[in-house]
Amino acid sequence: MRVARRYLISGRVQGVGFRYFAEDAARREGVCGWVRNLPDGRVEVAADGEAESIARFEQGIRRGPRGARVDAVEVFDDVPGDHGSGFSVR
Repeated sequence: MRVARRYLISGRVQGVGFRYFAEDAARREGVCGWVRNLPDGRVEVAADGEAESIARFEQGIRRGPRGARVDAVEVFDDVPGDHGSGFSVR
């Protein structure tokens, strides 16, 4: 089953390669969407894919890359199919 989620990730998540870590995780799992830094220091992620792939992707972004510290992850349901193909860093 295809699902989509939007994530707002806070902590030490900018300046540590978090966006590229998320991009690599998404490509590994076949997840479509995007990732971007927000002006308030958080990172926003939109992800669309098979439920199991999204679950594995989410486990990765909850951990983050070496040097990151993920304090909180807000998760919102989104509309599957709205994120195109591939995964991009914005």
